Amino acid sequence: MLALPKETLSEEETKSILHLREEEKLARDVYYTLNLKYNANVFANIKSSEESHMDTMLQILNKYGIPDPVATNGIGVFKDSGLQNLYNQLVTTGNQSLLDAYKVGATIEDLDLFDLADEISLIDNQDILLVYDNLAKGSRNHMRSFYKNIIAANGNYSPQFISQNTFDSIINSAMETGF
Repeated sequence: MLALPKETLSEEETKSILHLREEEKLARDVYYTLNLKYNANVFANIKSSEESHMDTMLQILNKYGIPDPVATNGIGVFKDSGLQNLYNQLVTTGNQSLLDAYKVGATIEDLDLFDLADEISLIDNQDILLVYDNLAKGSRNHMRSFYKNIIAANGNYSPQFISQNTFDSIINSAMETGF
């Protein structure tokens, strides 16, 4: 990814990079917080994956000389007020029960996949597209993991952001590999 040439960034690409860096932090922080309560492997494992996603987005920020919007923010602290509100809402919901926490995980991945599809349509830089494609693979894998846990807990999940067809395709396909 870093070996690909540095290309000129549009304003939309810069906004996209900043938003996705903070959205990856949202996922990591929610999973960290829910894991403290439930000590469930799915949260610990996916939190680590989200940390890796954050690191990848930081590499892109550094490559293009963009200041990190979350460099000094602690767990659950966001520059974007919409993400701050979403974090608060998701943690409140996830704290109600383990099944609700799994559904929060699926909701985060649902939103990530929706946002990534939207962001990909605005991007033409090859290095950023490569990163976003790999983030999407990770989110699909995370969706599969959360959905498996939801079903095992006798729950169900309906997508809120991606289409039902996209969701069905994800949960009925095998895990993917990325970088």
